[in-house]
Amino acid sequence: MIISSLLDIDAAKVETDLQFLMACFREVLAEAGDGAIIPHLPFRDPASPAGGEDPPIERLLQAHSIAYQLLSMAEQNAVVQGRRQIETEAGLAAPRALWAQSLVDLKERGLTEDQIVAALPQMRVELVLTAHPTEAKRATVLEKHRRLYLLLVERENTSRTPFEQQAIRETAKAVLASLWLTGEIYLEKPDVEAERRNITHYLRNVFPEVLPILDQRMRQSWQAAGLDPTRIRAAGDLPRLCFGTWVGGDRDGHPLVTADVTRNSLRDLRRQALGLAREQLTELARRLSLSSRLHAPPPALAARISELAAQFGEVGTKALRRNPDEPWRQMLNLILLRLPDEANAGDEHVALRYANAAELLADLDVLNDSLLAIGARRIAEYSVEPVQRLVRAFGFHLGVLDIRQNSRFHDLAMAQLLAAAGIADNDFPNWSEARRLEFLNRELASPRPFTRPGIPLGKEAEAVLACHRVIVEELAAHGPPGLGALIVSMTRSLSDLLAVCIFAREVGLLVETPDGPALPLPVVPLFETIDDLHHSPEILAALIDHPLIRRSLALQQRQSGERDLVQQVMVGYSDSNKDGGIFSSLWSLYRAQAKLSEVGRSRGVRIRFFHGRGGTISRGAGPTHRFLKALPHHALSGDLRMTEQGETIAQKYANRLMAAHQLELFLAGTTRATLLDWHKPEPPHPLETAMDRLAECSRQKYASLIATSGFLEFFRQATPVDALEESRIGSRPARRTGQASLADLRAIPWVFSWGQARFYLSGWFGVGSALEELRRQSPAEFAACGQHLMTWAPLHYVLSNAATSIATADVEVMHEYAAMVESPEIRERIMGLVIEEYERTRKMLELVYGGPLAERRPNVEIMTRMRSAGLRTLHQRQIGLLRRWRSLKKAGDTPAAAALLPQLLLTVNSIASGLGSTG
Repeated sequence: MIISSLLDIDAAKVETDLQFLMACFREVLAEAGDGAIIPHLPFRDPASPAGGEDPPIERLLQAHSIAYQLLSMAEQNAVVQGRRQIETEAGLAAPRALWAQSLVDLKERGLTEDQIVAALPQMRVELVLTAHPTEAKRATVLEKHRRLYLLLVERENTSRTPFEQQAIRETAKAVLASLWLTGEIYLEKPDVEAERRNITHYLRNVFPEVLPILDQRMRQSWQAAGLDPTRIRAAGDLPRLCFGTWVGGDRDGHPLVTADVTRNSLRDLRRQALGLAREQLTELARRLSLSSRLHAPPPALAARISELAAQFGEVGTKALRRNPDEPWRQMLNLILLRLPDEANAGDEHVALRYANAAELLADLDVLNDSLLAIGARRIAEYSVEPVQRLVRAFGFHLGVLDIRQNSRFHDLAMAQLLAAAGIADNDFPNWSEARRLEFLNRELASPRPFTRPGIPLGKEAEAVLACHRVIVEELAAHGPPGLGALIVSMTRSLSDLLAVCIFAREVGLLVETPDGPALPLPVVPLFETIDDLHHSPEILAALIDHPLIRRSLALQQRQSGERDLVQQVMVGYSDSNKDGGIFSSLWSLYRAQAKLSEVGRSRGVRIRFFHGRGGTISRGAGPTHRFLKALPHHALSGDLRMTEQGETIAQKYANRLMAAHQLELFLAGTTRATLLDWHKPEPPHPLETAMDRLAECSRQKYASLIATSGFLEFFRQATPVDALEESRIGSRPARRTGQASLADLRAIPWVFSWGQARFYLSGWFGVGSALEELRRQSPAEFAACGQHLMTWAPLHYVLSNAATSIATADVEVMHEYAAMVESPEIRERIMGLVIEEYERTRKMLELVYGGPLAERRPNVEIMTRMRSAGLRTLHQRQIGLLRRWRSLKKAGDTPAAAALLPQLLLTVNSIASGLGSTG
């Protein structure tokens, strides 16, 4: 389900489009000789008989996956078409949370045009694409999805003749036939290169096409809000959108991400970015056919053409001859000559090539200004400025590559470095924090490395130093634009962060400045568990106060041209949720961000929060506009960085119109929230202390369940977590270190497995008990929750997410999975606790909402119900396969179990496709 858009969906429209697509699919199956599958499909034709002989399970599961993807397309089209109709009938400001409404809201709250104009260029949204949770689709499959969606859009044209509509139908069947023979999901475990190709598909093919749509919508909304359009004409007047990725850089528990993988990822990103720039510049040259016979080129343009042509000699002269009397095309020919050519290692003009994207932008500014000088503003706005915006967004790197590693891995690497240096007491992981800091600070005062090239090290030290050497290579070759941050997951102390500086010193990554050594890349703590979030302000304060980090912030500011010092802080939604449940997680994140922001402000440093959100509510997902509104004051400051993961990427961005909508939500929401923080801050809410108590009570209830005797056995037998540990839906292992413990299990398979079994446990457990206790202790505050539910965003965000989790859980399916628990005593006791809290949570939420959830949130209910029958069929098949697979493993029949595993994993993928938000 497209959780972020369900409030705007037209269920009848979904049904119409879905029936069209399913009718085409049924015909394709019949024509392919697979008619036996048709009676077993979801969303079947009521006139067709159900049941019949079971077809091969692999093909049946693929068919279900395709059917649910068709439902997702129908939902997306209903959202887009519904929004277009609203805008047609009521204007751009009618749809919620987009640019027009946000600008009108800011004006109504008293902000002036000058204040908004001044703020826009300071706004920055960066999406970081990651691939590890549950995405199992190849780029070729995504392209077929796109073609089908575009055919749905073509059907909206009411002027098409019946014959044209029939042609659309036949084309849809052809695409479906190709999809059926291709397969919807991976049958083999994807490697990092495959994941990188998928992410590159969006960075290279989708987002560049969406950028002009976004800018056009922003300018139209600006004018619709009654603001002066001349104030935002230049490319630099608008908010900045940029991108990053973790694929090829995130090595936390991922042994396949080696130094070579990181090096190849950086090379590929640069190659793709330069290819994109070349395509855009070539197309721009085709458009700018202005003749000097009609418009003499301005002196600045003529001078720059002469200068560049002279530098390139004969090659430059040929570039001019190619387009005589067309100086704007001549300028672009020369710009294309200056674009780096990664394929030509022996380039004789290498010294004349652009060293970075900023140099290209300078030449594009000359081109743009020359058009303005001759009165060709419209050509500049619609031809040159989109290319300027694209270069600002993608540069010569496409998306920055972050480097992430776990603090425990760094500890082991440090111990190995000490051992290699001959230091007897090298048990660094078990040193006290005081000793670690004393040692690290002493070492950072010295330029002497621990080791020299050729000295054998342990595998962790070798891996860390090899990765950092790749960073040194990249900085030397291309500078910092293509590199993101050095992220330390499971940050629990200052020493976890300073250790990174030691590794940097070891490979020559530290840069000498007049004040001492500094690091050119940000060291970023990732606070993940609830306890770590509670301790995060003191760790951040110590980090910012450290002289080396302070120098590093100043160096990074000079490199980036930022308006102030910036320290990035990543906050994790997944592990905090796994640790304490949804209420405690979201409120702990709220409180931590407020305190971390204050730490930064008190030290003159802007905190750039990096939100590690996943694809499900339990891992931070939820409606974008609600998420942004629910952030604490000063947590944005015009700067949003956020992960987009797994199947969420395809849901939000596979189709251009949907992608434009999602990105507009981010840009408009960030701008609105920031400006209100700056100019119209609200006082603390009276329910904040009640939220503290609700979060703690919810956490205690959740923790008591996790600690209950037999719970781990229940979890492992009532969910397919053991199958997920052998899953082929991502390239990384399910566990960080391979230990068979709940603590070592990643949050992704934890959330994923509860979703597969339809418990969605971490999305609601504990909420009911907390609300019930508040109602008992403070009826007035409980009543206030209902009164402020729709007006105070932090409360609404927590409770609406819990309500969605309750709606997508299925008690009947839960019982079917729980029946696999071998111990009747454990099964009945744990299941009793779960169902009791489920009923309590539903009851309490309905009291707060003031009525049944199905009535108060009808679209969530409708979309859940549409999936229900088909999903139950898949759940039953998965349970049957799980029973057989576990029985074979228990009997020691390893070959038979291995042969059955692909079918079992196909059920995992099919259910994931049906649910649409599992990771």
